[in-house]
Amino acid sequence: FMVSSRICSYHGDKQCLCTGIFWAIMVPLGWIGGVVGLILATAISLYANALVAKLHEYGGRRHIRYRDLAGFIYGRKAYSLTWGLQYVNLFMINVGYIILAGNSLKAMYVLFQDDNIMKLPHFIAIAGLACGLFAVAVPHLSALRVWLAFSTLFSLVYIVIAFALALKMVQPPLFLVKIFRAFVLPFLSKSFIFIGIEAPPRDYNIHGTKASRIFTTIGASANLVFAFNTGMLPEIQATVRQPVVENMMKALYFQFTVGVVPMYAVTFIGYWAYGSNASTYLLNNVHGPIWLKATANISAFLQTIIALHIFASPMYEYLDTKYGIKGSALALRNLSFRVLVRGSYLGITTFISALLPFLGDFMSLTGALSTFPLTFILANHMYLVAKKHKLTSLQKNWHWLNVCFFGCMSLAAAIAALRLIAVDSSFYHVFADL
Repeated sequence: FMVSSRICSYHGDKQCLCTGIFWAIMVPLGWIGGVVGLILATAISLYANALVAKLHEYGGRRHIRYRDLAGFIYGRKAYSLTWGLQYVNLFMINVGYIILAGNSLKAMYVLFQDDNIMKLPHFIAIAGLACGLFAVAVPHLSALRVWLAFSTLFSLVYIVIAFALALKMVQPPLFLVKIFRAFVLPFLSKSFIFIGIEAPPRDYNIHGTKASRIFTTIGASANLVFAFNTGMLPEIQATVRQPVVENMMKALYFQFTVGVVPMYAVTFIGYWAYGSNASTYLLNNVHGPIWLKATANISAFLQTIIALHIFASPMYEYLDTKYGIKGSALALRNLSFRVLVRGSYLGITTFISALLPFLGDFMSLTGALSTFPLTFILANHMYLVAKKHKLTSLQKNWHWLNVCFFGCMSLAAAIAALRLIAVDSSFYHVFADL
């Protein structure tokens, strides 16, 4: 249970980021493409992570870092390359979290003020400062244990409120509307009426030219794999008990079945309720009591602070080790180091987040540059190399097919993501108030 809890906590933190922008998956793909894509992404992500889990004790030793496993199989250069890909992946995830935190603060601000004085970049800066203070206050990942419970709580609060408020806006089939009006509506107060029943029909069409739809579809494929993968499976399960591989597999099965339900629920309900014209941040669309929306937004904000620290911790650990940071966390040297180094890292992250606050585009680029290579290309090729004497010709061909296919997908998704960023950058100015 503890193994499953830990992996679900990490993946759950990631899914809260992705449910914040459900449109990045559903709007480019529509109902059929979105549903099929999510199911396929879940299946192939489970498969790819299972390959990595099965190599956890390869060569008679445990590999508690992904880069350690790659270095053991390929050599020192692969160690450095894998760490580089992991760094890109984690950095882009952190950019996404700060953008989401800024959006949640802005959404809460407009609930109480309509003066439009504060812009999204201002809220992103505030979010970056909050993340910096938390990074200084929590020196090690082990000190984050109690915060993981709060992170899970904040995620649940956000997801439940977003789901409930979006559910009020859905448009059920006509025969259900008639039944609702005849037999249910007379017994409900107005506060319980499904607003969506009286609203105009939703638009679920995929808009744009043929060329733009192709690019957005490819970009959405990168969003799909980004949503389900962290590139940190060995790190997450570094302290798992024996039998290691068996327990890791149990955790993966749990995560990719029960663990994906909240993401599926919010993604589908959000698209059903608001269609293709929805705002990029789900809570900007919902109608309901101000206090309830404020609770959801503050939960999203607090959750992103904790989640960002989790995904920034490998970089913090690397820097602490490189510069020999030991001893008390409150020692002046250690405290000054955290303020300077972690503050600088988050300062750069915050600046990029405010400069180009296109969260969906960054998801696509991250999926292309790091998720596809780390989770799918590298996992299949490592398994192929490690098990080459035990695999049949058919199995070898299967893994080579995966390597080639996901290599092509990575290249295509990178081109699509860069095009999306270029288009959005030409349409919006830098430091845009989205």
